[in-house]
Amino acid sequence: MKILNLFLVVTGCLFLSACGDFLKEYSKELTYAHSCKDLDEVLIGNGYFKSESKSSRFGLASLKNATLYYPWLQVMDDDLEEFGFGMFGTGSALYGLRPFYAWQQTPFQDEKGNPFDDPTWKKLYEHIGYLNVIIAQVKEFSDDPEETRNRVQGEAEFLRGACYYLLVNMYAKPYVKATANDDLGVPLNVTEKIESKYFSRDKVADVYEQIVKDLKNASLHLEGIQQSTIYRVNSTAARILLSRVYLYMGEWELALVESERAIALGCPLWDLNDFDATNIAETSTSAYTKANYINSADSPEVLFTQGTNAMNLLTNDNSDAGRYRVSDELWALFHKYNEPGQLRDLRDTCYFTPAVKNKSYRFSRKNSSFAKDIKVFDSFVIRTVEAYLNKAEAEAMLDRADAVETLKTILVNRFQDGKIPSVVTGLSGKELVDFIREERRRELCFESHRWFDLRRYAVCMKYPEAKEITHKLYGPAVGEGVLMDNVVLKAYGEDAAWVMPIPTYEIDFNKGNMVDNEEPPDRPIPLL
Repeated sequence: MKILNLFLVVTGCLFLSACGDFLKEYSKELTYAHSCKDLDEVLIGNGYFKSESKSSRFGLASLKNATLYYPWLQVMDDDLEEFGFGMFGTGSALYGLRPFYAWQQTPFQDEKGNPFDDPTWKKLYEHIGYLNVIIAQVKEFSDDPEETRNRVQGEAEFLRGACYYLLVNMYAKPYVKATANDDLGVPLNVTEKIESKYFSRDKVADVYEQIVKDLKNASLHLEGIQQSTIYRVNSTAARILLSRVYLYMGEWELALVESERAIALGCPLWDLNDFDATNIAETSTSAYTKANYINSADSPEVLFTQGTNAMNLLTNDNSDAGRYRVSDELWALFHKYNEPGQLRDLRDTCYFTPAVKNKSYRFSRKNSSFAKDIKVFDSFVIRTVEAYLNKAEAEAMLDRADAVETLKTILVNRFQDGKIPSVVTGLSGKELVDFIREERRRELCFESHRWFDLRRYAVCMKYPEAKEITHKLYGPAVGEGVLMDNVVLKAYGEDAAWVMPIPTYEIDFNKGNMVDNEEPPDRPIPLL
């Protein structure tokens, strides 16, 4: 049996500016891989996102140390807004996330304006380093069963594609076919070998090409493999993510093909008429009738999840912790087609709960509010409903009437007694696309989609939709809070804050080879 000496952690920091410190800490760790089983253990421990955070408070340390995966992604779009009820202490999410909520030039800063290193970039590239080694070495174990080798390789390929999907959509411009070969993306590294060189940013087109390659290979390698848990990715989830990436690229035909393949593999939907929104104790024995969260471990819609959860920490009544609520604009979307006694969108109670202190506020209840009970993570979750949303969008962009029927498949499971808005039947063209975008916002809110969707809509060639966002800033007060200011993010193309800055430590380490994104405008905000 061949034995491979794998310096796994060393390869995980090939082009991080903190590479020196990282090597000092971990270079003595040598993993001996005797089989795919050993690679599988590395995959579980270091390839998949860690789900170690069980805190009931946010805390600035969670942001600085990346205990939570990119929680700031939840507060930058138009689905959440601050609320000002009561005092808030230093443990409040506002202290760490307001610089992101207010789209600051230097978002990674503490409540006093002192900057700190961006841990998200580093963490994602560390995962990539491990995955590169696994992908390179799995073929060496030819004595292991082919299915085992395919599974390990497919999972690693999916995870690497997912990491680059996140990186390029956080730190680079959205994909535009006409400029993707010129726009700066993120550094690509897909080799396990240590290279002594400074890294620069690859083009957006090249990064997307690698993402597609990884996800296509993952889909094939995982075909026919049954995973026993939602914490290991399967072929269906891989094809859904691939269809999403094709939507971002404006490749409607390819998005349609992959979403249809995913649906053919099995994408059940939960009829919310059978959803118990009143039972808050997770004692379910029947996935379809008693489980009480759409994002629960026994939900028929959850295919895969990894990482950590932020929404339970951001949206709650605890004056020392969560300081965000569902935005009025998002909440209104769930009542846009309601007709008393005739039509009702069941998601208004299945996905949301009223605040205790102010009944007019709504918080997300797609997951448990208790950290110890959370089994599905909003930093990364793939649900079956996305396959239908992706299919409907691709069909609408291709001017296919089938899009309406695909939409109806979702809506009959979301509206009371399956009675859906009559307006849907007559939709076509831009009106149909607008409805699908609204439905995507309703269905996938608080699952790390909205910020990326807003960016890609703005550059969509067929039906561009660039949106300006206004966020309210509140100060602490006894009782109802005081509105301090409003901050505005101009539409994409008019404001550079739609793209995250490249970490300063990365630019410094690479001696000018790594260039930053355009600097956003200065938006002074009052300190808390």
